[in-house]
Amino acid sequence: MSNGSPARPVFAAVDIGASSGRVMLGRVSPESGVSLETIHRFPNGVVELDGGLRWDFDALFAEVLKGLTAAAAVARGNGERIVSIGIDTWAVDYGLVNDAGELTAQPYSYRDERSRATVERVHAAISPEKLYATTGLQYLQFNTLYQLACEPTLEGRQALLIPDLIAFLLTGERRTEATNASTTGLFDAVAGEWATQFLDALGLPKDIFPPLIQPGETVGTLLPGILEKTGLPADTRVVAVGSHDTASAVAAVPAEQKDFAYISSGTWSLVGVELDSPVLSEASRKANFTNERGVDGTIRYLRNVGGLWLLSECQRAWAAQGFNQSLTSLLDAASALPSGGPRINADDPAFTAPDNMPDRIRAAVRNTGAVLADRPAAVVRCIMDSLAAGYARTLADAERLAGRSVDVVHIVGGGSQNRLLCQLTADATGKPVVAGPVEATALGNVLVQARAAGVVEGGLPELRALVAAGTNLERYEPAQTVSAVPS
Repeated sequence: MSNGSPARPVFAAVDIGASSGRVMLGRVSPESGVSLETIHRFPNGVVELDGGLRWDFDALFAEVLKGLTAAAAVARGNGERIVSIGIDTWAVDYGLVNDAGELTAQPYSYRDERSRATVERVHAAISPEKLYATTGLQYLQFNTLYQLACEPTLEGRQALLIPDLIAFLLTGERRTEATNASTTGLFDAVAGEWATQFLDALGLPKDIFPPLIQPGETVGTLLPGILEKTGLPADTRVVAVGSHDTASAVAAVPAEQKDFAYISSGTWSLVGVELDSPVLSEASRKANFTNERGVDGTIRYLRNVGGLWLLSECQRAWAAQGFNQSLTSLLDAASALPSGGPRINADDPAFTAPDNMPDRIRAAVRNTGAVLADRPAAVVRCIMDSLAAGYARTLADAERLAGRSVDVVHIVGGGSQNRLLCQLTADATGKPVVAGPVEATALGNVLVQARAAGVVEGGLPELRALVAAGTNLERYEPAQTVSAVPS
């Protein structure tokens, strides 16, 4: 900072996925749009601990503090001031905190099998039909309500979803952000409040979750100990964003019209459309679509489809066998293979757990009566074909069930860089695909913060226009034609 001029406002995004995390600085202006600077990247993953698959949350939080410390130093050096911090992560999982504010154990991962045994008991108390008619949430055996039913005791405990747990340790304030609350199976999709009748039916404490907070509202300011560790300004706020990472990603979809579909492609693929109100029909339940909250009270009507987890797990298995071919060369080799090869159901629960992924994929192909060659390129092509086919089926179902006709498909997240997957998706859906941005989640996170600070104004269309203005997008047409989209 020089000549006594005020420090320029910037925003810190803590964006953590199931396999990696990052702390980024976002710079936003109505004139130039939004840009990101990666400050700190760190790995994430499940560990076997205390008899289950858990997250090493203590290590994760230490990395968050390391990233925020580095971000504060970068901002100071640039004559900037971090105004606020936004946090987004994957959904569903939580940590239990006692009355003293202590984390009682490292949080379980949704990839642990423990909740499988409680599904029948939960459905005996609340039928799947009744659950869906209220929550609109697709059935996944690891949804939060099934996990909570596993807990041996909840007395004197409160469940904080992972981004809310991070915010609590930064501020001392307990809140539950609404977009993530909508993934618990205990949230009323119409009322936008906790479905307290379900808490009663399952014998859960009424205050098992902290009060709700909406994207754009302030959680609190940083605790003195956090200020001392990080060097952040004393008035730095933690602002609620779309703390379910998909909610932030969808907020940053650079759509120019309303009739678009989105695919947030990463470890999982979240495939759907944006609506004004939930679809709670029995047909929607049977199709296993979910109605989750988005930024500004929108509904993310979507279905989980298998994602690039299959590919990353295959790469891990091959590396352990001494095969370390780059992702680019794997995809090039897969692209050279003919179309029409074997496919699998990429979102089959059989692929949820780690280890031996190539063998499991080949076994799934055998179960269809086909044969998959052993070479990695064939396995990669099978994954890409299967994902694209799954995307096409899901989008067709979404259009039918929501009564919405889609003109264009936006792929955001890591999968937007996968040219083979993008082209196969265009071919499978028969619709143009616009790919990018890669860091949609962090962009949505930062834009909600910037709007809360008054740096930018408007609704989702205005925020999305800022993303489009600052992103190099690529357009894929069906039938193998690719062209650039002007930024």
